[in-house]
Amino acid sequence: MNFSPELLALADKAEAALAPQFTEIARIARANTARVMAAFADRHVDAACFNGTSGYGYDDRGRDVLDRIYADVLGAEAAFVRHSIVNGTHALTIGLFGLLRTGDILLSVAGKPYDTLGEVIGITGEAGQGSLADYGITYRQIDLKDQKTLDIEAITAFLQGPEGARVKVCFIQRSKGYLNRRTLTVAEIGEGVKAIKAIRPDVFVMVDNCYGEFTEEWEPTAVGADLIVGSLIKNPGGGMAETGGYLAGTARAVELASYRLTCPGIGLEVGATLDQNKNMYRGLFYAPHTVGEALKTAHFAAYLFEALGYAVEPRYDELRSDIIQTVITGSREGLCAFCRGIQAGSPVDAYVTPEPWAMPGYQDEVIMAAGTFVQGASIELSADGPLKPPFTAFMQGGLTFESGRIGILSAAAEMMKTK
Repeated sequence: MNFSPELLALADKAEAALAPQFTEIARIARANTARVMAAFADRHVDAACFNGTSGYGYDDRGRDVLDRIYADVLGAEAAFVRHSIVNGTHALTIGLFGLLRTGDILLSVAGKPYDTLGEVIGITGEAGQGSLADYGITYRQIDLKDQKTLDIEAITAFLQGPEGARVKVCFIQRSKGYLNRRTLTVAEIGEGVKAIKAIRPDVFVMVDNCYGEFTEEWEPTAVGADLIVGSLIKNPGGGMAETGGYLAGTARAVELASYRLTCPGIGLEVGATLDQNKNMYRGLFYAPHTVGEALKTAHFAAYLFEALGYAVEPRYDELRSDIIQTVITGSREGLCAFCRGIQAGSPVDAYVTPEPWAMPGYQDEVIMAAGTFVQGASIELSADGPLKPPFTAFMQGGLTFESGRIGILSAAAEMMKTK
């Protein structure tokens, strides 16, 4: 990696300036690791837990113990983790269809959900494909106040208004998705939950927790969320899980979701693990440290690209509640150059040049860079973004800070060629 002396000097300056942030990241990683290890010990994890099952998967001890460990670690009453959940959108769909019924209202209180949920909800795509709208479920939305915080006043007014009695699920997306807005902290989500429950204690508060796990010491379940949902090829898989997702929360919410995972009357009693248990256990064990490495990479990117004159969010010294770093590149070529640089600085497929394409589930062309060991794993260094103004690069991950640093320098070097 033949980076210019000027760029390397800037990198050294960034690391020196980030010492306080790196110290705090290490503290959070230690606290989260202690919680994971306590759960492993309390649930008597042993080599037998790594054995796979086939067929129906009855009496799969490893599967059942891992479910209980996820509940313990995430501060929930119950949870389930399955390699058969194909991505975060699938996990969210299981939760939404589990909790909602015909005539209910789904109220998104953090603005528009992530793009791929559009067709699930029925606000995009064709009618008749099996969306929530096709089943008579109404969608309503309350935007964040100034793209920063939950609008508690507007949420309260809606729940007390003419449609309030029909709200069954209040949906909160923790991370920014493809929006230029703040990621919500666990404390802010807790304030929202408190306000919602004060008016409608029977409403399910569901949180899209993707990209947020282990960035703080606690998860949204610890502040009252009924159901949190995430993907194993993001934070909680620790770079080891090959695929999968999880849902965790109250016993009732998880039970209802489990009937959509399989079918009513069966729920979590079945599900062959097909020798995937070990990597899911190992990934959860690694996750607090790996997320810390991804956070260090994000802070480094924020410092470097701000120093190079780009608008970034969050800034290098700001609190983080997910692993996503945005860089506003300002042009189509700038976004493509950023992704080319990330790809070239990756351990896998470094020779490949990413190109924009009409990716299923998205409204605009999207360019993605992911030189990852697990296809599309966002906990590994990756970058992507829709090809539309202001041409924002959404970067996340980094299995190790050392490799993430190289990837960021590679992206910076490629972008400097466009100036």
